[in-house]
Amino acid sequence: MLIVRSPVRISFGGGGTDLPSYFEAYGGAVMSATINKYFYTIVGPRTDGHVQIISSDLRACESWKDIQQVNAKGHGLEIPLAVLQELGREVAVDLFLASEVPPGTGLGSSACVCVSVLHAMATYLKVSLSRQELAERAFTIASQVLGKPVGKQDEYATAFGGLNFIRFDLDGSTHVEPLNLAPNLLTALQQKLMLFFTGATHDSSSILKKQQVTIQARQSVTVASMHRIRELAECMRQALLEKDLKNFGLLLHEGWENKKKISSMISNVVIDRLYSLARKNGTLGGKITGAGGGGFMLLYCDEENQPAVREALLAHGAREMLFAFDSEGSCVVVNDSFPGMYQEAKRYVDDVVRYEFPKLTL
Repeated sequence: MLIVRSPVRISFGGGGTDLPSYFEAYGGAVMSATINKYFYTIVGPRTDGHVQIISSDLRACESWKDIQQVNAKGHGLEIPLAVLQELGREVAVDLFLASEVPPGTGLGSSACVCVSVLHAMATYLKVSLSRQELAERAFTIASQVLGKPVGKQDEYATAFGGLNFIRFDLDGSTHVEPLNLAPNLLTALQQKLMLFFTGATHDSSSILKKQQVTIQARQSVTVASMHRIRELAECMRQALLEKDLKNFGLLLHEGWENKKKISSMISNVVIDRLYSLARKNGTLGGKITGAGGGGFMLLYCDEENQPAVREALLAHGAREMLFAFDSEGSCVVVNDSFPGMYQEAKRYVDDVVRYEFPKLTL
């Protein structure tokens, strides 16, 4: 029995410049950090030649005799199916999947699922993958096998873990630079960050598809905004290295203002109202953590102003999620052949990863 735990991420700056349509023309850069909210993959052996996948999040359970004959694309369990097919091995396993955050909330959960399942099955099959290889193969599965309009930052964030500045070269080469801040500075940054669920999930694919089209069409406003977003990620990195947290918060605000220029789908009246309330009550800066349209809002706010911000947003239906930074990235937490461990682990994980936030739509 094997358990892999993979963290979701919060993005600070550079989002969108990790899309191939952008970085293959200009080069991209993002700033992000993983947090202590996780996706779990549990693998247990079977003796009947079947593969069974149970998703706690989707409340789905399906099994197959020949996994290679299944059409993964568009299937509700397309990510784990695509991972198993890409590995190209005959296996008989139970896969139990569970997350601490619902999908579609802007925390990179789809990439987290792919990395986690790939890490778990590679470990189970004794296929050695470096963190770089893990991230790159997960991105290939999402972008080429499943045809998703995705960027590269999420796979790298969850595979590596920690606070990172990630660069994307024109040829697709990806470079992860950990920001090894002093512990007191990292703690100070964490204490000034707040996460609020806006009350709506979103489909990032439609937003990213439109974004790719406008980039490829070289629309001046979109491309200029993307260039500035990339520059701001570099400015954020420098602000942290210079221990200038206030400037980091102000850069978050500038990044959000530029992000909204890319597409009308990135924000909406609910998000704008919540962000305006946060700013009026002392927030320096913030943003939606993913492609936009819903999910979690990240705010930078000095501690003395946080009670007022919390009260204002809670009064308008937003719910706060407490978090801490994660430094481990995707990792194996249990690898034990003791009989009966799979069911015991499944019950434990299913019990502890209940959603804090309901899945809603605007």
